[in-house]
Amino acid sequence: MTHQTDDLRILDIHNLLSPEQIRARSPLTERGAQTVYEARRAIKAVLNRDDDRLIVVMGPCSIHDVNAAREYGMRLKVLADEVADEILLIMRVYFEKPRTTVGWKGLINDPNLDDSFEINKGLGVARHLLVDLADMGVPAATEYLDLISPQYVSDAVAWGAIGARTTESQVHRELASGL
Repeated sequence: MTHQTDDLRILDIHNLLSPEQIRARSPLTERGAQTVYEARRAIKAVLNRDDDRLIVVMGPCSIHDVNAAREYGMRLKVLADEVADEILLIMRVYFEKPRTTVGWKGLINDPNLDDSFEINKGLGVARHLLVDLADMGVPAATEYLDLISPQYVSDAVAWGAIGARTTESQVHRELASGL
């Protein structure tokens, strides 16, 4: 064809691995599933006022160093156990950054922090971290910015958030209904 009319600003196309492929590489263990299940039940109890604890979601703005995140998770677990009677601690594990301007879009989109955009790698790294945290007994909270990544990680997330920039988005409201 002499006149290209599609993908004029696209340099390269790579297929995403399926959620099943990524999940198979880092399966949620029984202990991890128990962590997520119990945390979700506890969150529901607090929100329904059946539990008088305070929910605190704490952690870094976004994850860029998974080793530091694991170390933070280990320390948070110690603190969570100490305050468990009064506070339900959940680790903030946000992998994507909502951007109104240019800048790093987060671990899932650019895991190498070099504009290489190896999204398959980012999805795998994100899932592996969530599985590790769940295995440590650390429930995780994350924000869902797109409609694709939840299929890769939602089983390992105790608290899924829809951020302020997307609360008016119809598809995000539908996503929240499904989660």
